[in-house]
Amino acid sequence: MPTQPQKHYGITSAISLAPPREIDNQYTKKLCDAMKPFGVFEDEEELNHRLAVLGKLNNFVKEWISEISELKNLPPSAISCVGGKIFTFGSYRLGVHTKGADIDALCVAPRHVERSDFFQSFFEKFKQHEEIKDLRVSTDPMYSASSLLPLIFLSSSEQIDLLFARLALQSIPDNLDLRGDSILRNLDIRCIRSLNGCRVTDEILYLVPNKENFRLTLRAIKLWAKRRGIYSNMLGFLGGVSWAMLVARTCQLYPNAVAATLVHKFFLVFSKWEWPNPVLLKQPEDSNLNLPVWDPRVNPSDRYHLMPIITPAYPQQNSTYNVSTSTRTIMSEEFKYGLSVTDEILQGKAEWSKLFEPPNFFQKYKHYIVLTASASTEENHLEWIGLVESKIRVLVGNLERNEYITLAHVNPQSFPGSKENRNENDFVSMWFIGIIFKKVENAESVNIDLTYDIQSFTDTVYRQANNINMLKDGMKIEATHVKKKQLHQYLPPELVQKKKRVSRLPLHVQTNASVHSAKAKPASPPASSSSATAQSGDEEPNPASSPQEEPNGLEDPVNGASVKRPHSPTQEDLAKRHKETEVRRTRRCCV
Repeated sequence: MPTQPQKHYGITSAISLAPPREIDNQYTKKLCDAMKPFGVFEDEEELNHRLAVLGKLNNFVKEWISEISELKNLPPSAISCVGGKIFTFGSYRLGVHTKGADIDALCVAPRHVERSDFFQSFFEKFKQHEEIKDLRVSTDPMYSASSLLPLIFLSSSEQIDLLFARLALQSIPDNLDLRGDSILRNLDIRCIRSLNGCRVTDEILYLVPNKENFRLTLRAIKLWAKRRGIYSNMLGFLGGVSWAMLVARTCQLYPNAVAATLVHKFFLVFSKWEWPNPVLLKQPEDSNLNLPVWDPRVNPSDRYHLMPIITPAYPQQNSTYNVSTSTRTIMSEEFKYGLSVTDEILQGKAEWSKLFEPPNFFQKYKHYIVLTASASTEENHLEWIGLVESKIRVLVGNLERNEYITLAHVNPQSFPGSKENRNENDFVSMWFIGIIFKKVENAESVNIDLTYDIQSFTDTVYRQANNINMLKDGMKIEATHVKKKQLHQYLPPELVQKKKRVSRLPLHVQTNASVHSAKAKPASPPASSSSATAQSGDEEPNPASSPQEEPNGLEDPVNGASVKRPHSPTQEDLAKRHKETEVRRTRRCCV
């Protein structure tokens, strides 16, 4: 009996349909074991608790919609079936949420329930609930739709970020499917944006060949990205949905592979990807609803996106519009380093734990900018750092446009201000940006003035704060240039001490430069910075740089001999040729 042809996934044919071998399953089990210490898996009790919370919230929404319907004089027959529903999206809906993570959710209501009802009567009703600890409305301009943020429900402090959308329907049935494009008809843009998260998440799950393999692979890649400091949409790296789409594309290209293989293939595919060719999970479709979609043939601004990853649900958008030249360079280097590590792992030369080792950011560069945000109260500080962090990519962009700067690498992690560098009563957060300067030919020394780059950034932040009436006394920004040897003044010793280096890769060479970041003159509160001179002759590591910092893992831990691959050495040439062929096929998938 002839075998049924395998379902085709994605916009190209698969690279390999090979089924998993027993050793692949063994490597996958080892991968799971390596991830467990990081708390990426939720236990049964936590999962059941979240389900119970969402069930209560769903019932509460239905009760509220019934009350609103009665106030709006709907007939009793209509009220009895008016419905209402809570949908989830993001990491929870994808099935890759971690312990303690919040839940992204959407409240869907019928057409007679207004957005104002949600932010007024629903808010007031919910605020009276005895199990609510904290309930706030966020109208943050960084978000496309207002949300209740955070919604802390029940005594266990479960956090739910809740969006709202009303559909052009008389009632909302329990079996409502949001994937169909016709559901967007006659909706305002705020509701369409609110629906987008659910529609994209559901479409991703629909387009992968094996959901469990996809989920385990995505857990590994998200953990790796966070550990390597490249998980932040706001700062110009990738956010959760973008990482999910890259993993989904890998699953489409290797539909029968298990997680250990897929993690390796992920690095193979995207270390060779020819950006800015877009990553697409399916061919874009026009639903004739006249909504703006990502299309560089029509929209000139789309042509300048550096690393486009296109959402699969209409209206298609680029989820990585914040990516800059520097962040793309850093991520590309990390893809290559991830490939080299997973090569070692699958050859039995290293353990999965090596993939999740963090880089030593504070040993990578010779020069840094320390960005400090301070406020006089804790509440003002939380508000202030949210705005400052959302604008850091403006500073990175300014630095990238400086003709003497090759790369500006922002560390997504913020740090509390040290006692020596702040007023006693201030609340302070710091971010660090590593800088690589261009090598200037035939010049012993070059003066580089960063005043304008920093000044235009601080002006942007203060202007935004003024526009949204956020700016308060005591809110300040400072940007200071420091050399690597000065970092101990800002950070604890364990973060800045040098790791033992066993092997080194080719290094960037630092230019001889005098860096001047003279005090800026803001229109609002002062933003200060110090001037400094860079020393000449130092070597500058590669942005991914971990290979210089860590043992290469190629020696046998007992006798120092080279560790052989799991398969026979006589097959190595065949394996190499197979990999080269696979790389060529991968490049053909960059469409």
